[in-house]
Amino acid sequence: MNITRRNVLLGATAAAALGPIAARAQTSEVVIGVIYPFSGASAQMGVDAQKSFETALDIINKNHDFDLPLAKGEGLPGLGGAKIRLVFADHQADPQKGRAETERLITQEKVCAVIGTYQSAVAVTVSQICERYQVPFISADNSSPSLHKRGLKFYFRAAPHDEMFSAAMFNFFDAMKKKGTKIDTLALFHEDTIFGTDSANTQLKLASERGYKVISDIKYRSNSPSLSAEVQQLKTANADVLMPSSYTTDGILLVKTMAELGYKPNAIVAQNAGFSEKALYDAVGDKLEGVISRGSFSLDLAAKRPMVGKINAMFKEKSGKDFNDLTSRQFMGLLVMADAINRAKSTDGEKIREALVATDIPGEQTIMPWKRVKFDELGQNNDADPVLLQYIGGKFVTIFPPQAAIAEAVWPMKKNAALQ
Repeated sequence: MNITRRNVLLGATAAAALGPIAARAQTSEVVIGVIYPFSGASAQMGVDAQKSFETALDIINKNHDFDLPLAKGEGLPGLGGAKIRLVFADHQADPQKGRAETERLITQEKVCAVIGTYQSAVAVTVSQICERYQVPFISADNSSPSLHKRGLKFYFRAAPHDEMFSAAMFNFFDAMKKKGTKIDTLALFHEDTIFGTDSANTQLKLASERGYKVISDIKYRSNSPSLSAEVQQLKTANADVLMPSSYTTDGILLVKTMAELGYKPNAIVAQNAGFSEKALYDAVGDKLEGVISRGSFSLDLAAKRPMVGKINAMFKEKSGKDFNDLTSRQFMGLLVMADAINRAKSTDGEKIREALVATDIPGEQTIMPWKRVKFDELGQNNDADPVLLQYIGGKFVTIFPPQAAIAEAVWPMKKNAALQ
């Protein structure tokens, strides 16, 4: 069955269609559109996202003893116990396909809200369509800073963006330098869509402000068949830190090419994306002992907040994986949207938007190491505190900031294991 035409119905008992603008006084289900890549090179991202949203849906539609919004009791009490139904659409990592599928979700599937999208380039078009139809959009896992700066009223992002993530990286560099670690030069390596471009521009700005020298700034074509020339440039520059901003397939090719050409940097500090994905570590994890990636989720938090471990176990039962930086943000995206719809007591787009504006969820009532979820006038949550994670012994451990860390950073990377 084509997933773009498949409705996923979990726990809902009625089939009343909801309009994107007009609210109904009584409803037994609330329909939310979820748009991700379910085919093509990024299909696994969509599969994992679906399992994450299904986990959040289980929390909302069934009764659970967790200190999370809507966990206790079944459905949305503000709408008489109405259950949420998700409709999944496949944007195939294509911004124009994303535009068309979002319009279909709104006009044909009658969703009252939309969540997406993995690729930031797709979020640009999806959010524009949502704005035109006045349907709230939560950018669950997109990290490009420019997304929330376009003056859109119906755009919201609970998770950090790359200015926040990159600032955490440079705070980490500063802290390491104070301990005597040599970190003076940086090499940026980034794909050519909005994600990589925004990431590199942010890192260039921070490097200049913090006194680090960028000696190599390489933009490459996304899904390139070869990165040999680019990696040779990185090897020649030999910066103290390599900072890649790459999706999964590009990240795998990068690491394989580095091994082929004998390029062994002292440290890799990645802008998440592919470097948080199990598929990358299944393919080249033996070459990445000690790699560092930024994130917004830490499974280490389960030691202080036991429900994090229990909810992770629910997700793992569905997916065979632990939550990572992407799937945890997707989980939170649906929870935040559902909480707003519940408080709005309506499926009207403007009323949901007003409820999102009024959102104030304490960090302790999330699965994230955040202060809280509260949106500024641009729809961005500035209290989503990033963490840095290091891949050690086949798993990620939190190394920064100090209040969240459970281990000291291993620096440099273990060259006897890496990139052999």
